[in-house]
Amino acid sequence: MFGIKFIKVQPTTYLLQYRGGKIVREGLGLSFFYYAPTTSLVSVPVASTDTPFIFQETTADFQTVTIQGQVTYRVSEPKRLALLLNYTLANNGQTYISEDPEKLSERVIHVINVLARAELQKLGLREAIRASESLVQAVKSKLTASQEITSLGLEILGLSILAIKPTPETARALEAETREKLLREADEAIYARRNAAVEQERAIKENELNTEIAVENKKRQIRETQMDAERAVQEKRHLLEKEALAANIGLEQNRKNLVTLAAENAKAEADTRAYGISTTMQALGSVDTRILQALASTGMKPDQLIAFAFQELAGKADKIGQLNISPDLLRELLDSRPEKK
Repeated sequence: MFGIKFIKVQPTTYLLQYRGGKIVREGLGLSFFYYAPTTSLVSVPVASTDTPFIFQETTADFQTVTIQGQVTYRVSEPKRLALLLNYTLANNGQTYISEDPEKLSERVIHVINVLARAELQKLGLREAIRASESLVQAVKSKLTASQEITSLGLEILGLSILAIKPTPETARALEAETREKLLREADEAIYARRNAAVEQERAIKENELNTEIAVENKKRQIRETQMDAERAVQEKRHLLEKEALAANIGLEQNRKNLVTLAAENAKAEADTRAYGISTTMQALGSVDTRILQALASTGMKPDQLIAFAFQELAGKADKIGQLNISPDLLRELLDSRPEKK
């Protein structure tokens, strides 16, 4: 009544009271009575503000991408901001008399848009899609140092880029390319797996063949060893036979020499006997036969003497007319013969 009103603001709101063009009261979270016809109230929120943004830009290879993100800022110098934008409250003390407070976030987004455009024009499409982190760092550093931001008395608390997306047609093309690449990689994986299976099978076959070759080589070595042993035995046997043959040859040679020597000895002995007989016969040739007969009858047995006597009688049978031999004499002669055993 009578134009006196009461105002109370939150601790996150910086309130300035103007009267007569001068600041008579300012601060955070104030509450007081004022005379409305002569007072102007400026309310500047200093709490942090999260402002989402989305805009399209062109990459270095002339491809359109959509950038979606969010910026967080706060008013660090409310009096400076109040000098640049109109934050004056209406008579009801709740709404603003201008649209300047709503333009603050637009100005911040415009600055981000300009900085992001400058960075994206350096990158190709594929690089831009994967450049969220690097783009945030580059844009945030330049945004913090931006003259427009500092002149507004703002403090950048955070910047995040949620997505960098190409147009749907480009996205489908990239998806198709990636899908084809994945399919090729899958085919290569299948081929590699099959090739690995073939290589393993070949390695197994080679191992089996190598094992068979090793077994055959071992068998061959065993056979060669057996043959060497048999050959050594045969050589020993041949050597023994050769030595035995040489011994037999030597023995036979000795026998031959012995037989030759025996024959020579026998011949020499026969020659000696023949010479002795010849000498004896020559010596007896001049002796009377009756003397020789007498000498021969010396030492004879009675039956031999009787036989010799009958021989003499037979030699003179032409001179003997008749010879009578009594049965008793003949019986004694027969009884006197030596009995055969």
